Amino acid sequence: MGDILGFIFIIPLYGVLIWSFFYPKESLLWGKRWMYQEDPEISAGAIRYIKVASLITVIGMTLAFIIFILT
Repeated sequence: MGDILGFIFIIPLYGVLIWSFFYPKESLLWGKRWMYQEDPEISAGAIRYIKVASLITVIGMTLAFIIFILT
């Protein structure tokens, strides 16, 4: 029962991480657009960081969840 409940709670986090991977500019500005009159210029390094962090987190969460299920 706990495994299924944990999986249900992790699904939205996966969604946010996948969205951050495919749309890093939007995810970086989410909730902060009101501070700017125009969209700010986001560096390539920041975009790369968001993509890498999202990918590593998805892989890490998947491995942790698989290990949790198997034990």
